[in-house]
Amino acid sequence: MEQIGDIFQSKAQDRRPAKKPPAYQWQDLALKIINELGIPNFKRSSVFKICRDNDRNFVEKCFDDTKELTKGGEQWKYFFKLIADKKILK
Repeated sequence: MEQIGDIFQSKAQDRRPAKKPPAYQWQDLALKIINELGIPNFKRSSVFKICRDNDRNFVEKCFDDTKELTKGGEQWKYFFKLIADKKILK
């Protein structure tokens, strides 16, 4: 009996809390942008704010333009530049 109890106890300790899926679609978009453009830690909250406050199509267009127009380097800087420039033109 103790052996079975040990097995169950060790399985309970091995469980890690499951990651929660994003509650909103804009959070999922922000995570995608952060991963693909290599956004540094100090700018990640800005990406979430951009995705929350702007239309999804607008953000996706800026994201696609960034991927198309920049190759390597610091793509995230160009993404923020596009967001700022296109917001002025709105």
